[in-house]
Amino acid sequence: MTTITITGKKPGKTDVTISSTVNPAVKTDVPVTVLSRNLLSYGPAEGNGLTVTVNTDGSLHVTGTPTRQWAGLRWTFPCPVQGTVILRTTTSIAGLSASVKFLDAEGHQLEGQALSGGNAVAIPAGTVSLRFEILCTETTPTAKDGDLRVQLESGDTAHEWMRPDNTSLRGGGVN
Repeated sequence: MTTITITGKKPGKTDVTISSTVNPAVKTDVPVTVLSRNLLSYGPAEGNGLTVTVNTDGSLHVTGTPTRQWAGLRWTFPCPVQGTVILRTTTSIAGLSASVKFLDAEGHQLEGQALSGGNAVAIPAGTVSLRFEILCTETTPTAKDGDLRVQLESGDTAHEWMRPDNTSLRGGGVN
């Protein structure tokens, strides 16, 4: 059996034309949807003194003053892949960290498993959902006003940042 891999340059819907090399008149158009390389799902959120909105380019705009250290915002969504993933932040805001945690079917974090910027890890067995978090790392939180571009992707190589497919998932506070 022959395998065909098609990589799109940008997300969206398009058609792929497949034609016979023996008889070029025999061809068909196949509709395809190109998905983002960025596997994160997020959207507007508010809690613990922070407010996040989604910019037109799909990045996150964060404002406010966190209520305390390790408080922040989170989004939980089904795990879209298996295998190795890498998390990278191409823009940052001083005093905030982005991470992804792996959750089991009951929503509990799998012991010792968290993914922070630059690390590639294998998604642990039993992972059902992912929790994307933006947390305050400062012992005395300061005001924030900036943009974040965070990307989770399959494999162990980080690529140029790309808008995620889902930027309308409501988030909430995490203590």
